[in-house]
Amino acid sequence: MRSDTERNRKNLIQAAARLFEVSETPISMTEIAAEAGVSVATAYRQFASVEEVLNTYRHDVGLLLLEYSQQQNCSGLEKLEKVSRYWIKLVRERGAAMVPMRNRRGYLERLWEGAEYLLVQANAVRPALRESMAEMDLPDIGDKAVFLWNILFDPREIFDLIDTVGLTEKQVGTQLMSVLVGGLRGFALGNTFSVEACRIK
Repeated sequence: MRSDTERNRKNLIQAAARLFEVSETPISMTEIAAEAGVSVATAYRQFASVEEVLNTYRHDVGLLLLEYSQQQNCSGLEKLEKVSRYWIKLVRERGAAMVPMRNRRGYLERLWEGAEYLLVQANAVRPALRESMAEMDLPDIGDKAVFLWNILFDPREIFDLIDTVGLTEKQVGTQLMSVLVGGLRGFALGNTFSVEACRIK
């Protein structure tokens, strides 16, 4: 990719992120192009839609999480906690731009169809989730674990706990990890629980 093309691409992604962080209304490609200082035609040569720009930004943030995950020497719950806390840090630094535009389709549907921005994030947490399940003597529940992690560590919810509830970044990490561990147990043992509940009745 030519240097000016790469520069335009980066500028468009950064411009879109700045706009999404502050805008309460939908953003147009024209606005992104103006913010980046390029023509609308140049913007459309790089990205087919505003959603594609945002998904590229999400993918770039996910890559940071994946790189961090791969650098960890620990495993299991310790690794899961470190990766999850690093994600909260990334959300605080870069996540506001990921909040306004949400997809109506389900997380697993998009993940299994190969949405790259979701795949890179999932690949960052899958090993730690799988190792944690084994460490807790629980059966592997596959991507249901990633699904649960995604629900709890959604940028909107992280900002809600910090900005609305007033928790610190550290407190958010501690509480979400506690709920995640409980949720993983619940998902893994859900079938057993249902059978036992019926027996109690």
